[in-house]
Amino acid sequence: MLISIITVNYNDCLGLERTIQSVKEQTFKDYEHIVIDGDSTDGSKKIIEANKDNFSYWVSEPDNGIYHAMNKGIHVAKGDYLYFLNSGDHFNDSNSLNKVYSFLQNDDVIYFSINVIGENKSYIKKPPKSLTFKFLHEDLPAHQATFIKKELFNQLGNYDENLKIVSDWKFLILAICKHHATYKCIDETFSTYYRDGLSSLKENQVAVKAEREQVLNKEFKPFMIDLKDRYKLERTLRTLRKSRTIRVLIKLGLIHEF
Repeated sequence: MLISIITVNYNDCLGLERTIQSVKEQTFKDYEHIVIDGDSTDGSKKIIEANKDNFSYWVSEPDNGIYHAMNKGIHVAKGDYLYFLNSGDHFNDSNSLNKVYSFLQNDDVIYFSINVIGENKSYIKKPPKSLTFKFLHEDLPAHQATFIKKELFNQLGNYDENLKIVSDWKFLILAICKHHATYKCIDETFSTYYRDGLSSLKENQVAVKAEREQVLNKEFKPFMIDLKDRYKLERTLRTLRKSRTIRVLIKLGLIHEF
């Protein structure tokens, strides 16, 4: 079985060098490394050319955004599973792919925990074992810790290039909630993600929310009505639990705790 590692880069030569080195150091070798550069002007192309013997495919040319670049990688990928490790992100050690390889069997989507490094703190982000609509409507397993079968892209199509920030999220929520793609959660950590990507930046949170709402209202409108009703009930319950009268009634045994 072959793994396709796809790295997208634009004017991040230092991050690109770190990512390439991380892939080169892997003891597991049944992979192809694909690098898609958006015609960078910061020296990235020199780094790519210096390492071109390590790539199955590379290109440096203008593109229409990150998802157009990722789709280019998907188009040329020959692996059974595709894995996106973009510039700056890296494996935790040289045995990372060896650790996860045995888990890449059968399921359409296989996802892991991830080491997250932010401005002020680092932490392990552990995704849930069950990908419920409640979770997916506002979050997703990190793509730097997710393997997706190439066949799933063949069946459902590639990333929506009309979206600028949340197209990977749209692909996953549609795959799981509409097309019943199979998935598996593995409680292991093998990669590191730096919180400086488009969807992580504070200034982009308004756009993230707007794009998600656009998708949810188009694809899952009845679900969203139910979810809003549930959130309203949860807020009511929280308010009741804080009520002094309710707490007294519970102590007196006149009502049960809820």
